[in-house]
Amino acid sequence: MIFDTHAHYDDEAFDADRATLLASMQENGIGCIVNACAAIDGLEKTIALMEKYPFMYGAVGVHPDDADQITPEVLEKIRQLSRNEKAVAIGEIGLDYYWHKEKEEHRIQQDMFRAQLDIAREEKLPFMVHSREAAEDTLNIVREYVKGGMFGGIIHCFSYGREIAREYLNMGLYLGIGGVVTFKNARKLKEVVEYAPLSQLVLETDCPYLAPEPYRGKRNSSLNLPYVAQAVAEIKGVTPEEVIAVTEENAKKLLFCR
Repeated sequence: MIFDTHAHYDDEAFDADRATLLASMQENGIGCIVNACAAIDGLEKTIALMEKYPFMYGAVGVHPDDADQITPEVLEKIRQLSRNEKAVAIGEIGLDYYWHKEKEEHRIQQDMFRAQLDIAREEKLPFMVHSREAAEDTLNIVREYVKGGMFGGIIHCFSYGREIAREYLNMGLYLGIGGVVTFKNARKLKEVVEYAPLSQLVLETDCPYLAPEPYRGKRNSSLNLPYVAQAVAEIKGVTPEEVIAVTEENAKKLLFCR
């Protein structure tokens, strides 16, 4: 069964048909889904999804876009929610300099990234990292924490080159691979997938975003993951069934370790 390690089913894009869509997952080969929090109001929504659907798990955290809204009370809420038996990671956390150009914004993001990594360490949970146009700072912070002892993690929607990939792989982390790998212009990501061992890759959608070909630009869902598995299989020279089986095992090993 396919394991979607990163989705956003609390997003308003699913308001019209969320229940119907999620009810179709198991019959279409989707075994487990991790709903990753992004906005602060997504924390409670993610817990509600986890409690409603047996196959749904959660990552609790706040996206760097909202770093300036994180208070001590929000951090404590993340900590408490992370103790839910179906919370499997702290995420989606990290750095995003694409929309945030000012040094002060970067400092706030870095502080809140570290604060949430502290929770991951203390609660013995893996982390899910978002990094956009912040390669060096993200790598330095992750390296710092992994050296100090962590419980694994996923570099979500990996978008850098082989050299950065090597650093994360050498730390024992996993790379999240989604619909972008099916794009014709995704040469850099295809090279990373070819280079990385299948034992350190996991599948993800980031839905409703980043739908694979042939649905690029449309609303994404976990039902599109066979296209990602097929693309990875072609790059690695294996069958899609092997990609699905190995990435499912990788995800379970990391996320169900507690």
